[in-house]
Amino acid sequence: MDEGSPSDTVRLENLWAGEFGNAYIERNRQAGEGRGPFWDRILGAYPVRNVLEVGCNIGVNLEWLARTLPARDLYGVDINAQALQDARRRLPGVNFLWSPARSLPFKNDMFDLVFTTGVLIHQPPEILPRVMGEIVRCSHRYVLCGEYYAPGLDEVPYREQPGSLFRQDFGARYLELFPELSVKAHGFLPRSEGGWDDLTYWLLEKGE
Repeated sequence: MDEGSPSDTVRLENLWAGEFGNAYIERNRQAGEGRGPFWDRILGAYPVRNVLEVGCNIGVNLEWLARTLPARDLYGVDINAQALQDARRRLPGVNFLWSPARSLPFKNDMFDLVFTTGVLIHQPPEILPRVMGEIVRCSHRYVLCGEYYAPGLDEVPYREQPGSLFRQDFGARYLELFPELSVKAHGFLPRSEGGWDDLTYWLLEKGE
């Protein structure tokens, strides 16, 4: 798959790893409040034993998962060192690692569920297939994404940083790139429920 413009990919990774990403942490410390019912529904309906979050920030999603699953079976990766430091302090026992989304340090089929929330939107369109490929590669069964939806590729201005937020139909993109996936659940996560910020989510299952 085409890796896109290395300079643009590295620019955005450096942006999120630095002060811009640190400011995001402070703006979103309470973002996970109220997300419990969603994660309870997912874990109640689908058999999941271990989980990886790509772009975990300070772990506001993994905090809910840790109420059901053992911390040792939960993993989160991010490229912001401050976010990982905060996450380790908040959730001791959960496995937090530094890694870019385009090159995950895990074996094939390692996790029952690999997911993102508000992360694919910040990938340059040219690198997105590689990021999605890494997510699918690491998943044994389920892939979940919660992202801003648009019927076609749509760049959105984001805090005066050009080329840093892209909406699209991420579910359709997964299905286009990886025909072994099928949709198990699909819905909308409104801002009024747990700081989801009006995300559309897809839960996909990996077949043969």
